[in-house]
Amino acid sequence: MLDVPIQPIQATPGSRNVISGPEKPKPFQVYEAIPKLREIRRDALSKGESVGFVPTMGALHDGHFALIRQAAAENKQVYVSIFVNPTQFGVNEDLASYPRDLPQDLGKLAALCTEFNEDAGMGRLSTIFTPDTTSMYPNLPPTSEVDGKGSFVTITPLSSVLEGASRPIFFRGVATVVMKLLNIVKPERVYFGQKDIQQTYVVRRMVEDFHLDTQVRVCNTVRESDGLALSSRNVYLGSRRRGVATVLLKALTSVQDAYLNGKRQREDLLAAALKVSNAAQETERNLAPHERACFEVDYFSLADPRTMDELFEVDSEKGAILSGAIKMLPLEDPQDGEHAGLGGGTTTVRLIDNIRLSLISPKLLPTTGGYYELR
Repeated sequence: MLDVPIQPIQATPGSRNVISGPEKPKPFQVYEAIPKLREIRRDALSKGESVGFVPTMGALHDGHFALIRQAAAENKQVYVSIFVNPTQFGVNEDLASYPRDLPQDLGKLAALCTEFNEDAGMGRLSTIFTPDTTSMYPNLPPTSEVDGKGSFVTITPLSSVLEGASRPIFFRGVATVVMKLLNIVKPERVYFGQKDIQQTYVVRRMVEDFHLDTQVRVCNTVRESDGLALSSRNVYLGSRRRGVATVLLKALTSVQDAYLNGKRQREDLLAAALKVSNAAQETERNLAPHERACFEVDYFSLADPRTMDELFEVDSEKGAILSGAIKMLPLEDPQDGEHAGLGGGTTTVRLIDNIRLSLISPKLLPTTGGYYELR
C-alpha cells in the first residue's frame, strides 16, 4: 500500500521526555520470544483488534513518541519493537557504541501510556517486543560486509543512491529487518518518520513488491525548538557540535526560499544550499581548534517525490523532495569539563534531513520552527 503522510497527534502537556523513576508495574507486556509474540498477536486478531506497529532501535525520543501517539489514534493496540539491528551498520560504523538503555526506554513508554484514554477512542500501548540477535537471525550470524553471506532483502536501485551510496549495506539491513518484523507482527499499519525519507520509500516499495498486507504510514519530522530533527544519534553531538548541527536545516530552507521565489533549475536551487554550508564551514575553520566544530557535506539531493530519482528541474505541479546529509567530525582539542556528548566527541555523527517542496498553496503551512513542511 502507499505511504500516507499524516499530521502528528499532539502530546499532553508535561508528558514529553519523561524518564522512569522507581520501578513500577508496566501497563504493557514485554516479550522477547517470537512464538509468544505471535500468540498474543493471534489473540488480538481473534478479538478483531487492529495493531499499529512502531519499529525502533531504542534510545527513544519525542520522534518515536509521536509515531506511537499516531498509532494509538488509529488502532486498538500498539506494538513497539526495540532491536538494534546489526545488519544495517557497516563494518566501521557505530554498532558497538549505539546508545542502549532498555530500562530507561521502558520507563519512558510507561509514562507515555498515561496519555492514552480508551474511553476517548484511543488505542493502548499493549506490547513491547525486544528480540535478541539470535532470534532475528537464527541461521548465519549477521554480517556487515557488502558481499556478506546470509538471507537478505534488497530493493534496487532505490537502495543504492543517496544514503545507500554513502552506506552501501544500510538499506539491505533495513529492508531485511523490517521484512522480518512485519512477518512476525503482521500489523495492520506500520509507522515511520519523514526524517528518514528514503527509508520510507524503501519500505513502501518492499511492501508493494512483496504484497505485504500492511499499510505504511509516514509522520512528520519532529524537531527541537531550533529546527534540528530529532535523532537517537544526537546524544553524540555535545554542546559545540550541537550548535553547528542546524546548518543542515538552514541549507535546506535556503533552497526552499529560492523555490518559493521562482527558482526551478537544479543548479540554481542547490547552489543556495552550498552557499550556506560553505559559509558555515569557513566560519568554523577560522575558529581556534578548541572552539570549532567542523563538518563535511555528504550530499544535497533534489528528487522526484514519487520515485526518488534526481531532478534537473522541478515541476511545480509535482514538487520535489529536498534532502541532505552532513557529517559532524570528531571534536578537536576537547576541553576539561566540556559537554562533548556520548563518546567524548570522538565519534563522527552523520545527520540527515529533508523538506518536501510543493506549490505555494494552503498545503504549505508555516510551523513554529520557521520552516515549512507539507501536511
